[in-house]
Amino acid sequence: QVQLVESGGGLVQPGGSLRLSCAASGSIVSFATMAWYRQAPGLRRELVATITSSHATNYADSVKGRFFISRDNAKNTMYLQMNSLKPEDTAVYSCRLYGTDYWGKGTLVTVSS
Repeated sequence: QVQLVESGGGLVQPGGSLRLSCAASGSIVSFATMAWYRQAPGLRRELVATITSSHATNYADSVKGRFFISRDNAKNTMYLQMNSLKPEDTAVYSCRLYGTDYWGKGTLVTVSS
């Protein structure tokens, strides 16, 4: 059984930064590709970034150069460093064991002055 728990969301001003964490349980996690998704109100869920077990990364064009995904396999934790935040980054951010039905419940990020 895999459980994913996000943390680190909150309210931040435009141009600010936040770091999200996704704590995972389950032995399979260390070998799996992990992903961050986001869903803004009224919009479809969007894939933000992925990271393989060997730390290869991929990003959506909308966040490239501003967001950075990382993981600590020893801690079974994945991170999303978000810089230069914009109001359009406001969304619920969720982590996922990529390609599976294992999702976290999400954490809300609000970018507003």
